[in-house]
Amino acid sequence: MDRLCIRSSLRTISVLVVHLLIHFCGGQSRLVSSPQPVVAKVGDDVILPCHLEPAVDVATKTLEWTRPDLDPRYVYVQRSSQDYEDWKNPSYKGRTSLFTDELKRGNISLKLSNVKLADEGKYRCYIPDRNEESFIDLVVASGAFSSPGISLTGLDECISGVLLQCESEGWYPDPEVLWLDGEGNVLSAGPTETVRGPDDFYTVSSRVTVDKRHGKRFTCRVQQNKINQTRETHIHVPDDFFKVQSRCSATTVGLAVSLAVSIMLSLLLLLLLCKKNMSKRNQMDEVESEDQKETKQTGRIRGAASRCCCSLLPFVSKRRFRKEKLSRVEAQSQVRSLKEDLEATKQLEGNQTTTNELQEEQKKRQEELTTLKNQLIKSEENLKQKNKQLQEEKQERGKTVGEVERLKKQLQDEKQSGKEREDKLKKELEEKKKEKPTSTLSLNLQNHS
Repeated sequence: MDRLCIRSSLRTISVLVVHLLIHFCGGQSRLVSSPQPVVAKVGDDVILPCHLEPAVDVATKTLEWTRPDLDPRYVYVQRSSQDYEDWKNPSYKGRTSLFTDELKRGNISLKLSNVKLADEGKYRCYIPDRNEESFIDLVVASGAFSSPGISLTGLDECISGVLLQCESEGWYPDPEVLWLDGEGNVLSAGPTETVRGPDDFYTVSSRVTVDKRHGKRFTCRVQQNKINQTRETHIHVPDDFFKVQSRCSATTVGLAVSLAVSIMLSLLLLLLLCKKNMSKRNQMDEVESEDQKETKQTGRIRGAASRCCCSLLPFVSKRRFRKEKLSRVEAQSQVRSLKEDLEATKQLEGNQTTTNELQEEQKKRQEELTTLKNQLIKSEENLKQKNKQLQEEKQERGKTVGEVERLKKQLQDEKQSGKEREDKLKKELEEKKKEKPTSTLSLNLQNHS
């Protein structure tokens, strides 16, 4: 009996504790919204979730939905179960509402109709009487983005590569572009070009240069991780586009040869100038040594002038002879330097002609490359036209096949109807045949009578 009394008292105590917890926790309800951003497409309807947990009746409470970055900031206002439409921001008038049946359960989620790009932002769910608030982010995405288009825009002869371009439009927010090879490896491409149009949608384009080692199948993938959207297109590049012979190497070799020749010529000119300076210095040294000798000889002559005056004439004649000899040596050195300069100029002219020839050859090759690119563009256009013609022929064949099927069905129906008529006529004939004997019998009976 004591145990039963203890159990009953424990049960009553537990029930009292539960009621007390419910009573005290009822005032501790809090607003709960989605921790992740809500994604909506342009033109769709979206629900921004917000509710009290545990549930509390808020049908008669003041409820507010606002955007702090707007002026006026109100998106939806309800007081005493009445919607204050005039308080709303003009861009939200007629597009926001609450689920009135759910307010008793603490659900104050907002329904936003006909979503626009300008609706993207942070929203605040607020109950002033309880001083409870919660925030939620809305991300608006474009529902009209196109699949990327890939085109061949040129060739890179230096590496025998092909230049591909990918373009896609109608995105919001702006996406990223990736190039993949046949094995799914990401290729190194140029920077993505992003252009925002007057409708606030983005158009993106990207270029990549591929060669044969990357394979033949390539993929352009446009993705927006924020809204979890991906579009991709594949292209198959034939081997013929990779078989264009590299002409860049010959031009590079020509330029390298011309550079080496110019460096050698400049070194040769430096050597000639150094040699010329050395010869001039030697001549100056010789002249100085001869002047010193003459000064010594003149000193001796002056000392011996009293004894032999007639010996001065031979010394003067020797001095003139030496001057003439020195002038001849200088003239010969000048002639030599002129000859060397002339040979150097001839070599420079020859190298200049070689450089001009290389430049002309480079121009010719550039022109050939341009014509080849034009031919490739024309061939691509022809392929597009042929594909279009094939599609039109397929459509016409489909129409013809449909017409044939219709005629077959009509013929079968006519056969069936003819068979039914034939069966009907046969039945009528059989019935007439059965009626004739009876009619003959009746005639015979009349005659007998």
